[in-house]
Amino acid sequence: MSNTNSFQASPEAKGKAKQLRIFAFVAWLLAMAGQVFAIMKLISDETLIQLIIAIVVILALAITGSTLWKKANRLDPASEKDSTRFFIQNQLGAIMGVLAFLPMVALILTNKNISGKTKGIAGSIAAVAMVAAGLTGADFNPPSVEKYSEEINAQTVAAQSLNINSDNVYWSTAGNKYHAYDDCQYIKGKSLSNGSIKESFEQKGISELCKVCKKKASKASLTKEVKEVKELMEVEN
Repeated sequence: MSNTNSFQASPEAKGKAKQLRIFAFVAWLLAMAGQVFAIMKLISDETLIQLIIAIVVILALAITGSTLWKKANRLDPASEKDSTRFFIQNQLGAIMGVLAFLPMVALILTNKNISGKTKGIAGSIAAVAMVAAGLTGADFNPPSVEKYSEEINAQTVAAQSLNINSDNVYWSTAGNKYHAYDDCQYIKGKSLSNGSIKESFEQKGISELCKVCKKKASKASLTKEVKEVKELMEVEN
């Protein structure tokens, strides 16, 4: 794999990822604060309903944080070469999701001042919420610099096989595909950026060629091959 096709997040992607991670930590901190409040004020028979509401709010905050964190990781992924950082960065959502509930679950189940009914209801709901937060936060297909680099190279080879200039493709601000032709019906008249397939991936996370452009390029490539065969046959004759 050449260095020119090794993924490197653009400054814009890094900036957006940083912003998303800040928002994720804010959501997680609010979830932790909610847990502390619930532990100190709501674990009792008289406040069961309020405790359940608090658990739901904490779960929503934990999931929000994890969702934002995953989006950030897709913009600015870690490298698999540093296995510790790679694991922590990609599974931090699961870790924070569990931590947002684990102390509360333990204190509910070991609390001697609440009834068995309250303990069973609140403990079960909190435990289910903890599992949900952990599973939602876990990334079972984490992005990485290496995976993105492989995708960029695969797309580059595929484009070149269709005689597409992989160093000059087009994409729009709102689009999620790159285009081989700037007059493609899907981007005609829109504000466009252009550059290599690698740049489209780094700046927008685009990893798929427009189907219309692919069909047009395939037809052009076939026509060129037929023409070359005819010319060769004429020379031989």
